[in-house]
Amino acid sequence: MNRGKLVFAQLMQHLPLTTFRRCVTRYRGAFKVKSFSCLDQFLCMAFAQLTFRESLRDIEVCLRAQSSKLYHLGIRSAMARNTLANANAVRDWRIYADFAQSLIGIARPLYAQESFGVDLQETVYALDATTIDLCLSVFPWAVFRTAKAAIKLHTLLDLRGNIPTFIHISNGKMHEVNILDQLLPEPGAFYIMDRGFLDFERLYRFHEAGSFFLTRGKRNLKVQRRYSHPVDRTTGLICDQSVVLTGFYSHQGFEAPLRRIRFKDPETAKTLIFLTNNFVLPAFTITELYRCRWQVELFFKWIKQHLRIKAFFGTSENAVRSQIWIAVSAYVLVAIVKKRLHLSASLHEILQILSLTMFEKIPLDQLLAQTMSDEIQQASDNQLILFA
Repeated sequence: MNRGKLVFAQLMQHLPLTTFRRCVTRYRGAFKVKSFSCLDQFLCMAFAQLTFRESLRDIEVCLRAQSSKLYHLGIRSAMARNTLANANAVRDWRIYADFAQSLIGIARPLYAQESFGVDLQETVYALDATTIDLCLSVFPWAVFRTAKAAIKLHTLLDLRGNIPTFIHISNGKMHEVNILDQLLPEPGAFYIMDRGFLDFERLYRFHEAGSFFLTRGKRNLKVQRRYSHPVDRTTGLICDQSVVLTGFYSHQGFEAPLRRIRFKDPETAKTLIFLTNNFVLPAFTITELYRCRWQVELFFKWIKQHLRIKAFFGTSENAVRSQIWIAVSAYVLVAIVKKRLHLSASLHEILQILSLTMFEKIPLDQLLAQTMSDEIQQASDNQLILFA
């Protein structure tokens, strides 16, 4: 009989608990708390994320059914639905935001050498936002339209490992381009974004900081060509030009030259216009780099399907923000474990396995060493064929 730790406890061993306690102290998370600490709240919410719980009552029923094992999970207090709901509403969400950032700081070096499809040494980020629809009568603080509520998840994704390095949660009214004011440009890094972020005054701040941006240009953009570079038209490239902006406001915001690349996608037959301040990379590499921006869309799709960030366990702004940041922490934690244990399984497969084995005592590395697809046995050659 395996007398080791439960799978959930083994997973939580990868958390930097000293850092978590510092976050709790920073925002006075333990003030007037006699039982059910911030760590208990985090573990219960992380359990809900990893096992796909649907509601507070769902969490309560599952954990009470295993009440004799709660201590071994790391949960030191009795679990009650009202207690967890109150903690989500009252405990400062910044505790879990700061803790998630510390986990991101652990995960990024683990994926520093990860390939993302383009041979570049520099760090490459994809910037985008996704909207999560809410009910206005239930979430009146998240005003979006006259009869609709929503929040936006603005995300800067490191393409090496698909690790979110910056996340900002706002109401649905905030335009995506405003998030550029909150980013600290990293010299030498590439920032890939769509046309919604086309604000030349803001992009010039990235240019001055030594960062490179890549975005889509609009067809009515007024520019003057200064020089045309030779291109290989067999690759789909139409032109590679050095241009300057001639529009009144655009030229005032960005006086430096830009590089404009026209490309006809052979798969969709669409003509795309790219704008960048990088004049070194080959034109075709620029087009391939922009194609990698789709990874941030896949990231949004992944977390919406496999984490609980569309149905919330509380209605207050603090509860919603806390749940999202704990969901991000769970995602990054699984990514850390995947790299530390040298697992070949995808994050989805790891989550599926963990969701069914949280109360088992199998060593975590043995449990996750083989993916579900690897365990499928090939049919025996002696098996009769029923239908020819």
